[in-house]
Amino acid sequence: MLKNKENQPSMSFLDLFQKGDIATKLSFVIMGAANFANRQILKGLIFLVSEAGFFYWLFRSGLHSLGMLSTLGIRAQGLVYNKKLGIRVLQKGDNSMLLLLFAIVAILVCILFVYLYIVNLRSARHLYELKAAGKPLPGMRKDVRSLLDERFHVTLMTVPLLGILFFTILPLLYMISIAFTNYDHNHLPPKNLFGWVGFRNFGNILTGKMSGTFFPVLGWTLIWAVLATVTCFFFGILLALLINTKGVRFKPMWRTIFVVTMAVPQFVSLLIMRNLLNSSGPLNTLMINWGWIDKPIPFLTDPMLARVTVILVNMWIGIPATMLVSTGILQNLPQDQMEAARIDGANAVQVFRHITFPQILFVMMPSLIQQFVGNINNFNVIFLLTGGGPTNSNFYGAGSTDLLVTWLYSLTVNTLDYNLASVIGILIFILSAVFSLMAYTRTNSFKEA
Repeated sequence: MLKNKENQPSMSFLDLFQKGDIATKLSFVIMGAANFANRQILKGLIFLVSEAGFFYWLFRSGLHSLGMLSTLGIRAQGLVYNKKLGIRVLQKGDNSMLLLLFAIVAILVCILFVYLYIVNLRSARHLYELKAAGKPLPGMRKDVRSLLDERFHVTLMTVPLLGILFFTILPLLYMISIAFTNYDHNHLPPKNLFGWVGFRNFGNILTGKMSGTFFPVLGWTLIWAVLATVTCFFFGILLALLINTKGVRFKPMWRTIFVVTMAVPQFVSLLIMRNLLNSSGPLNTLMINWGWIDKPIPFLTDPMLARVTVILVNMWIGIPATMLVSTGILQNLPQDQMEAARIDGANAVQVFRHITFPQILFVMMPSLIQQFVGNINNFNVIFLLTGGGPTNSNFYGAGSTDLLVTWLYSLTVNTLDYNLASVIGILIFILSAVFSLMAYTRTNSFKEA
C-alpha cells in the first residue's frame, strides 16, 4: 500500500480523476472500485468493507460522539418530576468523561479512515499508471509476497502502530483534553457534568491561587533533581576510582558489597529506611537508649531535615549504579595517556581532572541527562519514604517534600482535581522535553555522534 521509489507517482489526484476511467473515478466515491475492475478482489473488498463499516459506525454513533464534543453533556443526573407517576424520579444524565473519551476515539477513527481513503486513491493511481505504461498489473499473490519481502517492515509495524495509537496516543490525548476542562472534585461524573474552560487551569496554576503551591514545589523539584543527580554521579565516580586504585585488594568483593543494594528491590530498601528513620524507629530508639539524644530526631517530619534525608537515602540507592558504569569506563580507558601524563609530572588530581573525568563525562553525559529527567519524575523515593510529607499548610494538596509528580498523584487520588493534575502533567512533560533537547544537543556525545 505504501509507495516506493520505483513506483513514485507523478500524477495528482485531481489529474487522476480527470483522466481516469470509470472505475478509477468511482474509487473517489466507492473505495476499492479500481481494484475490483482490475481483478484485485481481496484488496477491493478490504477497502469497500472498511468504507461501509466506517459510515455505518459514523451514522450510528460517530456523529453523536463528535457532536457531543463541544458540550461534553447537557443533561445532568438528578431527580426530575414525572407527571405520569406524580413523583420525582432519578434521571440518567450524560457522562462527560465517557463522552470525551468517545469523541477522541471518533476523531482517531476518522483520521484512520482518511488515511485509508488516501491509500485507496494511491492504489487506484498506481493501477492507472501501470496500465498507461503497458505494464502487467500486480495480483493478490504479488501483493502478499511484497508485504512479506521488500515491505515486510510495513507488515511488522502495523500492529505495534495500532497499539501505540489506542494505548498510548489515546490516553495522552485524553489527559491533555482534561487540562482544558473543569473536571475536579466539584464536577465528578456521572452525577455532575464538566465542560470546557479553555486555558483557565493553566492560569490558575501559573498566576492564580495554585501558583502559591506550584512554584515552591517546582523549585524543590529542580533542587532535588540537581542534587540527586550530581551527588550520585560524583560519589559513584569517586567510589569507582577508590576501588580501582592500584594496591586495593579484593576489588570484586568491594564491588559486590555495594552492588547488593541494587539486588534488593528499591521499594523494599525505601520502606526499610522509612521504618529505620521513623521518630519511634530503631535508629532514634538506640540513640536515646545510649544517651546520645534526648528526643527523637525528626528525620522525616521536619521539612528541611526530611529533604536532606531523602537526598541521602537516594544516594544510598543511586551511587552503586553510577559506580558500576564508571568502573566499566575506567577499565577501558587507554592507559598510555595516563602513563604519559604521569611521566610528564602530572599528579593524580591532574590526571583525573584532565584525562579521566572528561572521558567519563563524555560517555556518561546522555545517561546523566536521562538521570536528571528521571529524578524530576522520581516518584518512588519521595512517595515511599515520606509520602510527600510533612504536611505544609501553605500548600494545596502537597507536602514539604512533594515533587511535581507526587503532587500530581495527590491531586488525582486525594483531592480529585483531575484538571489541575493534567496541567501539572503537561508542564512536567514540557520541562523534561525542553531540558533534554537543550542539554543533549549541546553535549560532545551528540556533536561527535
